[in-house]
Amino acid sequence: MILTSKLTFSNLCSPFPIRKCLVLVVRDMRIKLTKIIAFLIVFINISLFYYSLRLFSYYHKIATGELTSTVYIENKPEFELKLLSSNKIPEKLISKLVTVVIREFETHDNDVSSTVRSILKIFKNIQIFILYDNIPYPPLKIISKSSNNSNLKQWNLSPSLDATRIISAHSIQKLLKKANEFKGTIIVSPVSGNRVLECFRLNVNTREWSLKYNIIKSSYCDAVNGKQIILLETELLKNLSHPFLLPFPSSLYIQTAALNVKAFILNTGMFHEGNSKFRTHHSKWKLKQINQERLKSLYKLLRIKLVVKEGKSEYYGCNRETPRCFGEVIDAMPVYLYENRWTPPCCLTHLKKTTKYVLGLLDQYGIRYWLESGSLLGAVRSGDILPWDHDVDIGYMIEDSDRCKWLQIAQNKSVIDNKGFYWEKVKESNQFRVHFSKINRIFVNLLPFVHKNGTMSRDSLFESSKNMEFPDNFLHPMSSIEFIGRSVPCPNNVRKFLENKFGKGSIEKPEYPNPKEKKFQTK
Repeated sequence: MILTSKLTFSNLCSPFPIRKCLVLVVRDMRIKLTKIIAFLIVFINISLFYYSLRLFSYYHKIATGELTSTVYIENKPEFELKLLSSNKIPEKLISKLVTVVIREFETHDNDVSSTVRSILKIFKNIQIFILYDNIPYPPLKIISKSSNNSNLKQWNLSPSLDATRIISAHSIQKLLKKANEFKGTIIVSPVSGNRVLECFRLNVNTREWSLKYNIIKSSYCDAVNGKQIILLETELLKNLSHPFLLPFPSSLYIQTAALNVKAFILNTGMFHEGNSKFRTHHSKWKLKQINQERLKSLYKLLRIKLVVKEGKSEYYGCNRETPRCFGEVIDAMPVYLYENRWTPPCCLTHLKKTTKYVLGLLDQYGIRYWLESGSLLGAVRSGDILPWDHDVDIGYMIEDSDRCKWLQIAQNKSVIDNKGFYWEKVKESNQFRVHFSKINRIFVNLLPFVHKNGTMSRDSLFESSKNMEFPDNFLHPMSSIEFIGRSVPCPNNVRKFLENKFGKGSIEKPEYPNPKEKKFQTK
């Protein structure tokens, strides 16, 4: 290397004439340059061929489903959407996009194991979750030769896809295409061999604690009844407070309806029925009992106390053997008013029953009475109890008290009458209350008034609109008004009487019992 660096042009060409030496050097340099260029051309061609072949192989594997690159798919959502809109969605892409959740099945009689095997036979790598409240017994025997079961999880929820077969990948592909077509919608597929799915419109009224089902003839609805397969987005499940609550999918549809999420029913069933279950009379009876208990738990958790379906009303709140749905009332404001709710429908029903009973007794014993205060307001506005009221007020002449034996007894001690209603005297306010029962303290107020010097007044330690004095000419003569389905005595000139207690315009302008605590809200 050192010697070469010391050679000069004259020393190198000394044996040759200078012209020949120059020609030899130039020719030698041209040959070397030509070889280098030829080598580079061949190298570039080989490289281009190699990478073209790799790129072609890569796209071919993605298109056929042999390759689903996580980085590529997640960073290129438009490519994923393109695959969803194609005629055939790769099975591996389906396994990546879809998670199967098996929720509602009975531990004592189910077909879960066969259902899972039918799924794993087609989608070897699909994620499957089996959710239950109690460990299935006998244990589930889920063994699949086509899968290592690492993608199969069993979770005990302890606070539906049972007996269903997937026969081909086409059924899942069609569900995914519809989900891509109807964004933000639940996609529902019927299961072959079952009756036609029923489509319902749901009215979830939080303020009135109610849920109403109205059956409609449509494929686009709030809730679906019948054996079905459901496909929905994961983000929707995250927005639900109890996504897998039993009974499922009833609990799901109630929550999604509150979010105004619709369900779309496919025309034909793409899934087949599995082995039949509940074939004995005992198993059917047991299933019915279980479902009833689950419904009660569901409505209690979601704070639904009235369910109306096919014209029938079912109450899931308090009854005569349980306390009323709200506790002590402070400053005339029940706690549910602060929750932007009105009186629970079960409590209103019991209040109406108690009121009708008391009115009947007052008529029977010949006691002079009239509708008072907020109850009279409700009668004027709608002929009913105010929807947020928790009691009924009835005024009566104090000198008539001895005509009713239950009032006589209650003067000294509380008593349960022969119909189960509970009578008591409230000494502080010098009035009587008739409760629905001794346990359920929804009540009617009986307010005794004294006639003195042309004025009707109350003897009470408390001041309220119920105790306000008024001229006796409002009761001479008395009038009548429709209230809870019957005619009830009331003061004459009702408007003036109510405005004397509540102020001008009180009939047209609703207010809660204590407007200082909370203003009335229309919604």
